[in-house]
Amino acid sequence: MGSNHRTPEDISGFPYFPSGTKSLLNKCLTRDEWEKCKDRKDKYGFTFRQAIFTGAKWTNSGVGVYAGFHESYYDFAPFMDKIIESYHGHKPTDKHISSMDHTKLRCPDFPADEDKMINSTRIRVARNLAESPSAPPSPPSSAAKSRPKSPRPSPPLTANSRASTTPSPR
Repeated sequence: MGSNHRTPEDISGFPYFPSGTKSLLNKCLTRDEWEKCKDRKDKYGFTFRQAIFTGAKWTNSGVGVYAGFHESYYDFAPFMDKIIESYHGHKPTDKHISSMDHTKLRCPDFPADEDKMINSTRIRVARNLAESPSAPPSPPSSAAKSRPKSPRPSPPLTANSRASTTPSPR
């Protein structure tokens, strides 16, 4: 394995990891998991080999695994379950609790010396759009295969639509 791989299809067998590789891919991928998942793909055509490609190519990755789509987590389970548990500490049986009620937050006070330094904070929230790939870019040939078909094509630009997006002259 390693940098000689140009595409996910170059992974022809169980990945080799040099001694000292600390990635979660190396930690969680067993030969049994490889045999179960190596030829799988999700409903959009995103393959297991695409999911592990970056970690197999760059063996110094921290995680080395990407899910192409939401379905990839299910289609490549229980391998993905092991990755999630190792990284986040969440088991497949755990339940996500979501509450936007700030009165239910139970946060310990900061130590006095740290509390003096904190003026404000921000919370970053990210989300993936359903049926949109969340993995890093793949080579053009494999990216086109995994890209979902849009349910509705975008309307063509017209003179009126361009006018509404073009700044007016000053």
